[in-house]
Amino acid sequence: MFNAISSQASKLINLTKNNTLNSKTKIITVTSGKGGVGKSTFTANIAYLLAKRGFKVAVIDADIGLANMQVLFDVKPILTLFDYIEGRNTINEVISDTSYSNVSLVAGKSGYQYTNLKNSLVLSRVVEDIRDLNRYDIVLIDTGAGLNEHVQEFLAVSDNILALTTTDPAALTDVYALMKLLSIDKEKLLLCFNHTRNFQIGETIANSLVNLAKKNRLNSNFMVKYIGNVSSSANISTTSRLRKLFAHEFGNDEITKQLQRVIDILLIDIK
Repeated sequence: MFNAISSQASKLINLTKNNTLNSKTKIITVTSGKGGVGKSTFTANIAYLLAKRGFKVAVIDADIGLANMQVLFDVKPILTLFDYIEGRNTINEVISDTSYSNVSLVAGKSGYQYTNLKNSLVLSRVVEDIRDLNRYDIVLIDTGAGLNEHVQEFLAVSDNILALTTTDPAALTDVYALMKLLSIDKEKLLLCFNHTRNFQIGETIANSLVNLAKKNRLNSNFMVKYIGNVSSSANISTTSRLRKLFAHEFGNDEITKQLQRVIDILLIDIK
């Protein structure tokens, strides 16, 4: 399935190649495999911190049917990604401002029925349309859990894929499945650990995953790069419930500093 989607993605990218070359926009797809690892909260806070550094950032809520980015950013969008997908509105019309300077949102729609969407790259076209605007420095795509064909579609059109996981065995199993999928025709996976006490724990487990990949003879040219950890804090869930961003409310907290270090490495590695 991924091979077929990736092949179609290549055709789409080739069709828009000239525009892409002229665009400053970098695309980062944030994924997880397993749900409940804190991916959306992580993505929203990363977006805010990137904007604080002077980057213009757009976030696409690509968690089909379970959108919650508008809650995290405390936005009540009039239009969503699916108004664009269904052809009622342009990409410009479905981009919402947030209260955070230099952060825009393409909101999702909870409960959206996507069974009528065909495998025609209709979802990932939003990526190329935003890139063609040449308005944003970085676009963060927050995918849904799992590796269904809609998630795979966004993975296929992104050169920069960041997986967020935890030390939970089920989460690690899903990340390894993601590694196997991406190793077919991608060059690299960036890996970050959430709810993990220190950098060294994540690094040790990341190395174990790499060794497992070598043992099972995954593509030897495929690289997994560990980019950091984020610890746990009760304040994260509290701020989310209040529709506020942790990194904004607790700028000097150790967790915010950990997120900043993740960004330091991320900015070096994205292309």
